[in-house]
Amino acid sequence: MIDREGPVPSPTASPPGAAPDPDARRRRPDVERRRAAVACLRSLLPALRPEAEEALGRAEAVGFLARLELWFPDLHLPLDALYGDRHDVDALAARLVRAGLAAAAARPAPMRELDRRREVHPRWYQDPRMVGYVAYTDRFAGTLRGLHARLDHLAELGVTYLHLMPLLRPREGENDGGYAVADYGAVDPRLGTLGDLEELAAALRARGMSLCVDLVLNHTAREHPWARGWLTGDPRYAGFYTAFPDRTLPDAYEAAIPDVFPDRAPGSFTWVPEARAGAGGWVWTTFWDYQWDLDYTNPEVFTAMLGTILALADRGVEIVRMDAVPFLGKRLGTSCQNQPEVHDILQALHAAVKLAAPATVFKAEAIVAPEDLVPYLGGHPRHRPECELAYHNQLMVLLWSCLATKDARLAVQALRRMDPIPLETSWATYVRCHDDIGWAVSDVDAAAVGWTGPAHRRFLNDFYSGRFPGSFARGALFQENPETGDARISGSAAALCGIEQALAVGDGAALEAGIRRLVLLYAVVYAYGGVPLLYMGDELALRNDHSYLDDPALAADNRWMHRPWLDAGAFARRHDATSVEGRVFAWLCRLSSARAELLALHAGAAAEVLVLDDPHVLAWRRRHPRSGTFLGLANFADHPASVDAGLVAGLDTVLSPDGPVEVREGRAHLPALGFAWLAEP
Repeated sequence: MIDREGPVPSPTASPPGAAPDPDARRRRPDVERRRAAVACLRSLLPALRPEAEEALGRAEAVGFLARLELWFPDLHLPLDALYGDRHDVDALAARLVRAGLAAAAARPAPMRELDRRREVHPRWYQDPRMVGYVAYTDRFAGTLRGLHARLDHLAELGVTYLHLMPLLRPREGENDGGYAVADYGAVDPRLGTLGDLEELAAALRARGMSLCVDLVLNHTAREHPWARGWLTGDPRYAGFYTAFPDRTLPDAYEAAIPDVFPDRAPGSFTWVPEARAGAGGWVWTTFWDYQWDLDYTNPEVFTAMLGTILALADRGVEIVRMDAVPFLGKRLGTSCQNQPEVHDILQALHAAVKLAAPATVFKAEAIVAPEDLVPYLGGHPRHRPECELAYHNQLMVLLWSCLATKDARLAVQALRRMDPIPLETSWATYVRCHDDIGWAVSDVDAAAVGWTGPAHRRFLNDFYSGRFPGSFARGALFQENPETGDARISGSAAALCGIEQALAVGDGAALEAGIRRLVLLYAVVYAYGGVPLLYMGDELALRNDHSYLDDPALAADNRWMHRPWLDAGAFARRHDATSVEGRVFAWLCRLSSARAELLALHAGAAAEVLVLDDPHVLAWRRRHPRSGTFLGLANFADHPASVDAGLVAGLDTVLSPDGPVEVREGRAHLPALGFAWLAEP
């Protein structure tokens, strides 16, 4: 993944350079590559069969070997593309298979039982009952033990999987919100222990809930044992990271790499005096200077990361959120994002994990352009399983665009242009997350509706930062670049929807509109397609939390305004139907309850976005082979809108804040900021 020119530093200072043509093996005919994989498997099986029976017993060994035959090509082919020019891939694959066998033998009994359930129902995550909840452990419940007292709250909301934001032990001090991990094998001691994590996972499983945990694949903290070993010349960690002796290649790479944090961490390399056996070197640091990028050109990095995933799976983690995956592949002259190696790494990791812990699924944290997004779900010209879930960043961005413009045409254009995803995968749909909102609006899509991409992105920043006349939002610009005008947006969903401003000025009508906007957004993500994610605090309409300004370690990062602490008063009001919190909470409960009964909302049923004659309305249709048709309608205007009555013919209103959809004069009418779920009886 590292293309070098000129002399290559010693192996202890940086890993070997990539082949002159890194795609040569990838371009070999599939039939040839598969033939090599089959030959490797055939040579491996005679010795492996008795090993598997001895390690697992006959019945379990039959299952393991069946999985091996199913997944081995998906392991061998990407390994060959990644490492075949410099390593014995057959030997590497055999080593990984035996590691998988050892992991399967050591897997705790409750997780083996879950493996059997998931093998019977492999698309369990597509069920309409799936609703995710995303929270910071400390801000939601204090500690992992404290979370047990919050499980009833999650059950009320219909939650079936809990995503806890980064909880593996971070470095001390500044740590990128927990994403600078100093130890993959330990929990942040402020939150609890690995034992606490296992107990929580068991409690969740008992309630039919799955645990999702973040795993940072692209980098570790500089304090991580791998990084410390690499610095000191420990041969076990030779080639785990990359260091250049001078600025020649870093400058060449940075000519094409966009900065992630341009105002506080420009550039992608950091001078580390201790690198290269004390000679010093420029270490690859895509994000912050204390986050060192791992070098996946070294198969030992791949092997170590696989071990990390399997260890988490044994602790009860069912969904692994693969953080920062677009950055795993580095190529000179590119943005060093979404490179072919990224997909090889994910495919091989996925196959190896399925071999040892088949209950485990991957969720890709790939916040990238639409054309780059679908491949993370295996959507290539020839399907390659990678991640079962991926964030539908495009839908999230487009919904906020719809609210600001009161116009759904851009969403219709962009969503209809997206490639379909493989049937066995699902989107994770969401209104808000812990991160800033980057306006991933395609210039092509903007032009198709008569807008320009740069102007529209500037408008969205102005609108949601409250600078645009008439804006209802109270967000803030994040990482504004004065030279380019680029920026992203921070702010809670309630603040961006107008609830915070309405409460501040005591405007009852504006408050009603703000609540309707928030419910409208969630009504779309709960029914559009995939697994809806509810971000902690949105169910209580929590506003911006400015307490982060009192903490010097957080004050420079305004994303903490939308990472609130759970407000005890707001939490207590969630059952008060007259309060803002109670109204929003009741609607989130209704959405999940109605969703669970609609088979058409199974994630395997694709959403068809419809072209309408009213630009204010977003409409999508879904149909599962075992159900009737579902139709979703969302009016983003602050005035009534309508669609052709033929769209709703034969459908009953399942859910709407305004009662059954009214049909008159050949039109189906939606009130301002109204939505409707309709389905065949």
